[in-house]
Amino acid sequence: MHSEVETYRRQGFGNTLQPRAPFGLLIVDFVNGFADPAVFGGGNIAAAIGNTRPVLAAARRRQWPVAHTRIVFADDDADSNIFALKVPGMLTLKERDHNSAIVDELAPQSGEMVVRKTVPSAFFGTSLAAWLAQRGVQTLIVAGAVTSGCVRASVVDAMQYGFRPVVLSDCVGDRAIAPHEANLFDMEQKYAAVMESCVLLDLVAGSEAAA
Repeated sequence: MHSEVETYRRQGFGNTLQPRAPFGLLIVDFVNGFADPAVFGGGNIAAAIGNTRPVLAAARRRQWPVAHTRIVFADDDADSNIFALKVPGMLTLKERDHNSAIVDELAPQSGEMVVRKTVPSAFFGTSLAAWLAQRGVQTLIVAGAVTSGCVRASVVDAMQYGFRPVVLSDCVGDRAIAPHEANLFDMEQKYAAVMESCVLLDLVAGSEAAA
């Protein structure tokens, strides 16, 4: 065991966080711009989008609340902010811009929430927490991009709002693998459960069979 991991364990980090029904699914910023390596994509994002398709299908079969997010700035940049100062290209993501649209293979269906945001977190300045709470969600399954940015920010806020975040390690992606892996490790130590999608779906099926 690496000494760094032993330090976390010795200090009491990394405790198990068990998923508990009812479940909800949050898909963060799987939009065309983040799927395209020439825009904001790259790394393992394309694979993560593909891996999310069966998870979304399973959530819909079980009638879980499903929320999607997009980064959408005003056409006149009136809501330009510090995030846009750090990453000016984000201002190109407008309501009708192709790069801001959710990828076709994960397109929202009727009844699923679409959160428009101008900052990394899906929760900051939005009604997402209230929407999930109204539907009784206890465990929030998280997929999306990027692991080190909007996914992480949304996971931290989900935990702070009292939801149990479960990050699907094969359904989140980043334009670089090192920050992806580092942030999966950090979220698992402090804020969330981290597991592959097949493990989560097996846990859900097992709990349903036992009910």
